[in-house]
Amino acid sequence: MAKPKKQPRPKAVTPKGFRDYFGEEVTQRTEMLRTIAGVYHRYGFDALESSAVETVEALGKFLPDVDRPNEGVFAWQEFDEGGNGDWMALRYDLTAPLARVYAQHRNDLPTPYRRYAMGPVWRNEKPGPGRYRQFYQCDADTVGTASMAADAEICAMLSDTLETVGIPRGDYLVRVNNRKVLNGVLEAMGLGEDAAARDNVLRTIDKFDKVGEAGVSELLTKGRMDASGAFIDGVGLSDDQAEPVIAFLTSKAADTAGTLANLRAAVGNSKIGADGIAELEQIGALLDAGGYGSDRIEIDPSVVRGLGYYTGPVYEAELTFEIFDEKGRKRQFGSVSGGGRYDDLVKRFTGQEVPATGISIGVDRLLAALREKGRIGVQAQGPVVVTVMDRDRMADYQAMVAELRNAGIRAEVYLGNPKNFGNQLKYADKRNSPIAVIEGGDEKAGGIVQIKDLILGAKIAESATLEEWKERPSQFEVPRGDLVAKVREILGSQD
Repeated sequence: MAKPKKQPRPKAVTPKGFRDYFGEEVTQRTEMLRTIAGVYHRYGFDALESSAVETVEALGKFLPDVDRPNEGVFAWQEFDEGGNGDWMALRYDLTAPLARVYAQHRNDLPTPYRRYAMGPVWRNEKPGPGRYRQFYQCDADTVGTASMAADAEICAMLSDTLETVGIPRGDYLVRVNNRKVLNGVLEAMGLGEDAAARDNVLRTIDKFDKVGEAGVSELLTKGRMDASGAFIDGVGLSDDQAEPVIAFLTSKAADTAGTLANLRAAVGNSKIGADGIAELEQIGALLDAGGYGSDRIEIDPSVVRGLGYYTGPVYEAELTFEIFDEKGRKRQFGSVSGGGRYDDLVKRFTGQEVPATGISIGVDRLLAALREKGRIGVQAQGPVVVTVMDRDRMADYQAMVAELRNAGIRAEVYLGNPKNFGNQLKYADKRNSPIAVIEGGDEKAGGIVQIKDLILGAKIAESATLEEWKERPSQFEVPRGDLVAKVREILGSQD
């Protein structure tokens, strides 16, 4: 009789493009999102939690440059006897679900509807360094108003959010552009109805950050040689046709009035271009009235992200402080948030145009920025550990930890094998615990506890002389009734 095949054990590996997040990272993210939610709530926005799964039909065209069905999302077909089950997919952002929610519940929601949402999204794309298939987004949107006051408010709220979480003024800039101005430029180029040529120009403009003015000019016309020596074909425009695009991208002046004047020259007689400039002017005036100067928010036509997606104002929050890359070179941290006006998204469901505007914050990037600025500790503090000297007195130790917890102090009893006390202290070190509480038989009989300051002890062990060690004890003997007060005092001295 053949021997049954042994079932191989599954490999304990994270799926490609995904990662695990442990306590410290999760705690830091939760705290940052709580702070952001506080700003959004102060602005009058309500929380919304929508399903992580949507129908493929509701999601629509998934990503800006993806046309193949189901590419870019994790999708599956529901079982159906006839093979006609619905196609479902994990959401790839938080905006498409908002459009579905608003279309479905619009008769019950206030207009305008102001909502914020936070949670994971999934994209079925090729992973890379720092690029994962699951990541967190944090969005805020206003649906149902065409007023530029909504756009100005979103920009102001983004500015306040960055400062509240710990990015100081001067280390960030919210930059604002407008898709209508670009449409005016395309009209001035004579490409108003040529969809293919317009798309080619939009794709080329999107490379402005990477190749600069000269590179975009070459790509719009005859083409250019890239860094690897490969030749990239150009769009084929004449120099005269390309000139308005370059004028648009480089029209930022020393002040808002100068920038708007340059944009007027770039769009020529285009009405839609003039409408876009008027919208930028309104946003600028509203922000000035609210006390948001150009040191926080400015009109900047070089913002090209999302111009193929948004229908009006476009915003980007850029962190301007310098960091060192993996090769030790200085560079700016870069963008942590983007957004804009998207007046066509809800129309897919209702047939009626519903104006909307909003932003999305890259949660992981903002967390990384806060670590760079030292606004989040590299290592989060662990719980106070109550050690176990006598396993038959576990009830005493549980009573201690209950007192600490009831006083608002994070604490736990050591639940491993208590035989080796050294292992208990090693455990506390691994947990980054600030304090260990010790009560053996002698301490119990004397009505006292030993409280060990693990943070101070580590510092003394690093550099202190024997005399300093004696003068600065890191272990204290206190009456049992003073446990909570002494722990609170030590924790206060560690801050």
